[in-house]
Amino acid sequence: MGFGIDSSVAITALIVAILVVPMGCQRPQVVNIGAVFTFDSVIGRAAKVALEAAVSDVNADTSVLKDTELRLLMKDSSCNVFHGSFGAFEVLEKEVVAVIGPLSSSVAHTLSDIAKGLQFPLISFAATDPTLSALQFPFFLRTTPNDAHQMSALVDLISFHGWKEVISVYSDDELGRNGVSALDDELYKKRSRISYKVPLSVHSDDKSIANALNKSKSLGPRVYILHFGPDPSLRIFSIAQKLQMMTNEYVWLATDWLAVTLDSSVSDSSTLKRLEGVVGLRQHIPELVKMHQFTHKMKSNKSMNAYAFHAYDTVWMIAYGIEKMLNEGVNITFSYSEKLIQAQGAKLHLERVKIFNSGKLLLEKLLQVNFTGIAGQVQFGSGRNVIGCDYEIINVDRAGVHTVGFWSKYGGFSVVAPETRHTRKKSGFAFEEKLGNITWPGGGREKPRGWVIADVANPLKIVIPKRVSFVEFVTEENNSSHRIKGLCIDIFTEALKFVPYSVPYVFESFGDGRSSPNYNQMIQMVADGVSIHIKSVYDAAVGDIAIVPTRSKLVDFSQPYASTGLVVVIPANDDNATWIFLRPFTVGLWCVVIASFFCIAIVIWILEHRINEDFRGPPRRQLITMILFSFSTLFKRNQEDTISNLARLVMIVWLFLLMVLTASYTANLTSILTVQQLPSAITGIDSLRASEVPVGYQSGTFTLEYLTYSLGMARSRLVPLESTEEYERALKLGPTSFGGVAAIVDELPYIELFLAERPGFKIVGEPFMHRGWGFAFKRDSPLAIDMSTAILKLAETRKLQEIRERWLCNTSCAEKSNWNPEPNQLHLKSFKGLYLVCIAITVSAFLVFVLRIIRQFVRYRRMERTSSLPLASWSSSPSMRLRELVFGFVEFVDEKEEAIKRMFRRSDDSSNNPSHVVEVQADSEVRQI
Repeated sequence: MGFGIDSSVAITALIVAILVVPMGCQRPQVVNIGAVFTFDSVIGRAAKVALEAAVSDVNADTSVLKDTELRLLMKDSSCNVFHGSFGAFEVLEKEVVAVIGPLSSSVAHTLSDIAKGLQFPLISFAATDPTLSALQFPFFLRTTPNDAHQMSALVDLISFHGWKEVISVYSDDELGRNGVSALDDELYKKRSRISYKVPLSVHSDDKSIANALNKSKSLGPRVYILHFGPDPSLRIFSIAQKLQMMTNEYVWLATDWLAVTLDSSVSDSSTLKRLEGVVGLRQHIPELVKMHQFTHKMKSNKSMNAYAFHAYDTVWMIAYGIEKMLNEGVNITFSYSEKLIQAQGAKLHLERVKIFNSGKLLLEKLLQVNFTGIAGQVQFGSGRNVIGCDYEIINVDRAGVHTVGFWSKYGGFSVVAPETRHTRKKSGFAFEEKLGNITWPGGGREKPRGWVIADVANPLKIVIPKRVSFVEFVTEENNSSHRIKGLCIDIFTEALKFVPYSVPYVFESFGDGRSSPNYNQMIQMVADGVSIHIKSVYDAAVGDIAIVPTRSKLVDFSQPYASTGLVVVIPANDDNATWIFLRPFTVGLWCVVIASFFCIAIVIWILEHRINEDFRGPPRRQLITMILFSFSTLFKRNQEDTISNLARLVMIVWLFLLMVLTASYTANLTSILTVQQLPSAITGIDSLRASEVPVGYQSGTFTLEYLTYSLGMARSRLVPLESTEEYERALKLGPTSFGGVAAIVDELPYIELFLAERPGFKIVGEPFMHRGWGFAFKRDSPLAIDMSTAILKLAETRKLQEIRERWLCNTSCAEKSNWNPEPNQLHLKSFKGLYLVCIAITVSAFLVFVLRIIRQFVRYRRMERTSSLPLASWSSSPSMRLRELVFGFVEFVDEKEEAIKRMFRRSDDSSNNPSHVVEVQADSEVRQI
């Protein structure tokens, strides 16, 4: 009985196996796949033919799908999101396992969302938008490289030729915007950038395109990157040609849209002439047997392009994926979606849409596919994009389209095809990166510079600081010419001679001319980005500009043309005290004091000569007496006494003035000697930082920022100074006086010039924060590099040293003789009032004396005329009489006062008894004296 039960069970199992297993492994007779793309387009026309040919070849190949027929259902999306979505739902009604397409990146975003919701694979062979990521759209696959891959090739081409700034012209849609964003990312990796973007609407007319391109001409870069969908009319080049933008100054680089356009049509001579010099990318299709077979089959179709080849491979990839799935015994079944049945919008008949139940499994199988198609290897990477292909570098000239080289991601540029190079590398061959000869716009073979710094119509606008101190470095003359001059200007103009191209420029000063300009503000104006609507204030800055980290973040500096660093300056103790006794008085005051001694000597001699025997005698004796008397008053030891009251009055005032001068001199000399003996507590920046004394700095420079932020000095300790005069005054006043400082921190070139003009100061400690002076340019300006090279060449010719010697080493202090002396020296103005009193009394005394002499002389002449001398003794000539009068006055003044008075007394006595004898006797007595 047990045996009977076992037999029945076995029979039942056998029947089930016979009936059920064949049903689970049954292969369908037909498998439908859909295709939604734009039929009437450059890519669409070729792709439609390629898709149909691929389906035919798959069905003819018994090794794939065997007895299952692959059927293709196509719908036209008309490059429209609505039509594309509607077409997708239409093909889904036909029970498709996967959908091919679309071409447009805009439509691809929408269909990818639909594929994600309904879970069916969506495979595109032409939507290259890099933002179609696997994370956001897990059911979206791409059998062509995305734009990030070709942008990497394009940036390598830009870098290969040394260009740093480009202008991108692109279609204002997902394809253009996201492609240019990928370009920007790749350029950033190479320290390059897009300086200006020109978005163009798909529906732009020629006038709007011309206006957009014309605006970009005012900018410096001349490298244009073109990124569009295929455009059979190629009107962008026709418009550029009319705008004179296809000349040897310009570079036009196109993504693979240009190659697709040219490969899909026959180019005539006018088209080639219009495109002369354009360089583009073309997807490299290896020379394979399958490719030759396919092209031979399609030789009658002249519209084939790389995307059509990817479309052909896409069909085969889906076929291989379905084959893998069927081999695992998976049935192809469909079901209605409850979400679509319940959705509103019955006119769309969404309830008819049937969803492939194994869409997720098919997706997995597709990702595992790895085969060699006609376009190359078909294998998906981590981002669910086909592993990137290589590119050809094409160049258009009047003879046609030529391949000038190849690019591969890991091999760079070469004139050998990547597959050949890979084979030769295995044999030990080494390849250098190079390209063939390229014809550039204008027909020349010389590589364009790729940018224009300036032209005569738009010269380079350069800002210079309008300094009010240290004008030897840079300044603007305050006259009608407003000429810019200085050491920095001469270095800049000489360096420009070594730049291998013309750079028109114009200088513009920055500053009010009353105080030093703020250099950080000047750098910020240069750093402000260029806008087509708001142009930055300046293109470059030339002057004594220190290269510091905060400024280097904003602009690019040239090679330093002068080495510098910060130093500490303090008053110097004069080790040479030979002439220290002269320092209490200024030179002017010393001259006035010495002159005063001689003036007093002359005045006292005149007042005492007629009445004091000590001031009479031979001329030599009188001169010695006069000088010794004057200078001996300094020590209050006069051997001669004054008799005249007028002389005594003058001496009283003079001695008072001399007492004040002597006391002031003694006090000031004592102060100088005392200060000189005091050692300075400041030995460098460390001791200065540790102290609390006030510190001076040059206003407008980076020194304030360094002292406060880097060294942590309190801002209240820091005193801004404008000029060398203020430097000197503040240091001489010292830290205890208002406005004074204990030391000044400034850059070495300024201090060297200050010490050359102002003695009595010295540098303590070692220079610190070593920096240099350079010229500032906008970020990534190519002129910064060329100017750096020019400065190095200038230094090699010793021209740099000659300019420095001309401006700094030959600076004469005599040219600046109006500088203020030491504050602790005594000036003439300190004794101005005392001198005025002394001069007034001395002049008054002298005038009184002169009036007395004149009165006596008149009386004497009158007395002579009334004498009985013969008339013949009087000359009849007026000139002779004047001469006799002058000599007579001099002789009269030289007479002793007592003799004159005695003569006048005798004359008065003889007036009562007029006797000739008495007169003659008196006259003879006078002559004997």
